[in-house]
Amino acid sequence: MGTENRDEVGAVLVVGGGIAGIQASLDLANAGFFVYLVEKAPAIGGVMPQLDKTFPTNDCSMCIISPKLVDCANHRNIEILAPAEMIGLSGSAGHFTVKVREYARYIDPKKCTACGVCAQKCPKKVKDEFNLGLGWRKAAFVRYPQAVPLKYAIDKVHCIYFDKCTCRACEKLCPSQAVDFSQTDKEREVEVGSVILAPGFRPFDPLQKPEYGYERYPNVLTSLEFERLLSATGPCGGKVKRPSDNAEPQKIAWIQCVGSRDAAIGREYCSSICCMQATKQAMISREHDPGVAATIFFLDLRAQGKGFDRYYERAKEVQGVRYIRSMVSRVTQDPRTANLEITYANEENRIQSEEFDLVILSVGLVSHPATRELAAMCGIATNRWGFAESPPFELVGTDQPGIFACGAFQSPKDIPETVSQASAAAAAAFNLLKGARGNKIAAAAYPAERDVSREAPRIGVFVCHCGHNIASVVDVEAVAEYARTLPSVVYADHFTFTCATDSLENMRRVIEAESLNRIVVAACSPRTHEPLFRENLRQAGLNKYLFRMVNIRDQDAWVHQQIPEQATAKAMDLLRMGVARAARLEPLEEVPFPVTRQALVVGGGLAGMTAALAIADSGFKVSLVEKGEELGGMARRLHYTLEGHRMQPHLDTLKHEMAYHPGIQVMTGARVLDFSGHVGKFRSTVEDLRGRREIEYGAVVIATGGAEYRPTEYLYGQHPGVLTQLELENTLEHDPAVLPAEPRVVMIQCVGCREPEHQYCSRLCCGAAVKNAIKIKELRPRAQIFVLFRDMRTFGFKELFYKQARELGVQFCRYEVDRKPEVAADGSRVLVSLFDQNLQVPLSLTADYLVLSAAIRPHPGSQEIAQVFKLPVDTDGFFLEAHMKLRPLDFAANGIFLCGLAHGPKYADEAIAQAQGAAARAMAVLAQTQMLVGGAVAKVIREKCSRCLTCVRVCPFEVPAVAQGADAAYIDPAKCLGCGVCTGECPMGAIELMHHRENQLGAEIQAACA
Repeated sequence: MGTENRDEVGAVLVVGGGIAGIQASLDLANAGFFVYLVEKAPAIGGVMPQLDKTFPTNDCSMCIISPKLVDCANHRNIEILAPAEMIGLSGSAGHFTVKVREYARYIDPKKCTACGVCAQKCPKKVKDEFNLGLGWRKAAFVRYPQAVPLKYAIDKVHCIYFDKCTCRACEKLCPSQAVDFSQTDKEREVEVGSVILAPGFRPFDPLQKPEYGYERYPNVLTSLEFERLLSATGPCGGKVKRPSDNAEPQKIAWIQCVGSRDAAIGREYCSSICCMQATKQAMISREHDPGVAATIFFLDLRAQGKGFDRYYERAKEVQGVRYIRSMVSRVTQDPRTANLEITYANEENRIQSEEFDLVILSVGLVSHPATRELAAMCGIATNRWGFAESPPFELVGTDQPGIFACGAFQSPKDIPETVSQASAAAAAAFNLLKGARGNKIAAAAYPAERDVSREAPRIGVFVCHCGHNIASVVDVEAVAEYARTLPSVVYADHFTFTCATDSLENMRRVIEAESLNRIVVAACSPRTHEPLFRENLRQAGLNKYLFRMVNIRDQDAWVHQQIPEQATAKAMDLLRMGVARAARLEPLEEVPFPVTRQALVVGGGLAGMTAALAIADSGFKVSLVEKGEELGGMARRLHYTLEGHRMQPHLDTLKHEMAYHPGIQVMTGARVLDFSGHVGKFRSTVEDLRGRREIEYGAVVIATGGAEYRPTEYLYGQHPGVLTQLELENTLEHDPAVLPAEPRVVMIQCVGCREPEHQYCSRLCCGAAVKNAIKIKELRPRAQIFVLFRDMRTFGFKELFYKQARELGVQFCRYEVDRKPEVAADGSRVLVSLFDQNLQVPLSLTADYLVLSAAIRPHPGSQEIAQVFKLPVDTDGFFLEAHMKLRPLDFAANGIFLCGLAHGPKYADEAIAQAQGAAARAMAVLAQTQMLVGGAVAKVIREKCSRCLTCVRVCPFEVPAVAQGADAAYIDPAKCLGCGVCTGECPMGAIELMHHRENQLGAEIQAACA
């Protein structure tokens, strides 16, 4: 790449159309940058559309990614280039020239209507790679039914015309004349200021582990292949059948660590997701068929994510999934039945053999085959497995300015971390190009809104299968047929995924063709999908409030799985209620207001400072409030990371930048006393030693941090030789001379977590034990160290350090929760007794130091912040995000974001990336000059108001006011959050909540009673 210095370009090229690329693209486009999203496949989405459900919520994967796919497809500032790939790069940070090759589809996307005639008439069948060869597609195809862009393509390799110069059936029969065999690949150059690399991953090829019989035995499948069998859009329509005979399997086994944690094949790292994916698949298999016996063979059950440990315990205790801690050496087949025999050593070291109908290989994640060439083109370093190398404390950084990496390209990881890092990469690009923001974007354009005030209701009903989620329980066809009988309904139909691009386009066409003026969608949750459908109404020229969503998934199909007939009847009841209410919906007006373009960050730890600097460096003012007298939070107690990076110099740099940044106001020893307003225009009172002051801001980042649990067990606080990992780290850093020449150290894991009262994993404790054990070995090579663990959760590349510790002679002894270690004082030493589950013998260990890997708890101040900002917390007291998978940085309330230990336990580099991601989410708000308010807000009926002040007293947001001399209360539509408390409490019935008016609710209730 050259180093010429040219004007910055307000555009970014994102390579890879998986969830990481999609999230980065949306964050940048919403913040005022133009995005070129380059994907080699003919549709974006990556691996997520191939998944059936996602853990730990068991949400339909297609359902939760679909709104983001549609947002990408419809965003005026995103150009999707697919199928295409980057083939050249020149220039420097701020102004790159990227050469892109766009591959021919042989179907004109401008003419293609996705009618599917080309695929129906194509005589050539080929194995479908989306279904991993388990099903068939045609040479004319679309990658998956909800693909974005939803345009067909012709597979040149398998097309009869390209092979034999005959056929051309698709060309003859296409009603849109979209087939164009003369198309050729084209190259184009685009000017961008930054490049984000998100090429994703590929599943490990199990042919490299021939002992498991993959492809030799038809009933041995990979975990991703099994996802397709579970999926309603898969080759079996969601009915799991084994390939050899199409029988429904009753005994299924999962083998973990296939292609991970395996030095024999040179893949020592852990792939991070496999244990939980197997757990999910086992649970879903039993939901499909309660008679299925599910068995998971594993080494360490790695449930290190938020909510994962509870999910794992539910699988064991509620769903009856059997977990066997054993490494399976081989799989053999009974040639008569095609059943599979697994021989293994159980936990008592007895050899067992067991037969299964189906065996699933939990294959690891490997870097995408194209990444090495891509990395070389960009001049960035990768590790020996092809994953991007990151600078210290910069997970999304590379060694080339202006080029960022995120998602599984950086390291194997789950979806929430991928999404957070994608937003972090967007923040890095935003910061680099802040001066060029807005110079490449197009203005929003909607058709004129149709006046329906004089029209009789003409209601359209769209019933969703939601893949397998609803249709496996509710007879959606019967529900759609029933809808046609309801008053004012002039159109009703059912769709596999109503949120898919083609379904939304169809909805717009039907609205125009049938002159519909109200829409009812019977599908999943309005919490996730209502904004998507409202936006679709706007694009169709209807007021977005002429929409009603009926939740027949969460409130029906999911809770009545065992009684489908009653569930179908309930769906009809819910739909009848929704239609009755929709008939009385009215168009509502929203008014613009100026955005307060500065942010508030609550918490001055590592995450809080990182978020504040990311926002301020992008040109927005920031107020940071820290309850303590000093910045730094828990990071002040960290000295070195597992990877060997030094924390305190990094923290000192952050503090220096905070102190001298002209855009940041730091308030230490301060508290936020109150909170009011709405996204784009919040207000709070902050109190510190100098008194109280009012601050206004458009977005807020909550980064209140965490605290180390102070153990009450194992003689902590009673014996001088018992300390926590953080206390040990401090000793090793500042006073290593106190260690004896040959110290004996025992470490106990999971202290204060993974117990009924605190059923979560603290994520970083295993890494902390390994880190300190290695440090002791460096200082005292003859030290004897014993780590007492339940599961070693050194996920990702942290597994390499676990391996290093073992090679250094650190002993790892496993215990079970019902047989915890026992501790007694032995003079200046500590005596630790346990039953070693691996050796099946009792052990007695004498230690100079007993080190407790204490859990991470929410910061004590988090509860106060939750009350002030009215934010939800989870069972463990950590803040509860809007959605665990796809909105890990957002609260349900718009404009409030989350990062760091306040969200849950995590490593320092993860907290930094999450803070940068939260900053990106906040900057998308602050980048706007104005936003809209109003609509579904409370409105005072002046002639009924008695000025009793009830509304003033009960409003949790202090919005209603009665001015001196006024004849009625006034509710500012810009401040009202539409909670409805004042409406319910007003003794005179003088307040109506728009969109939830009395006649609308009354019609719904009457319909329920009909």
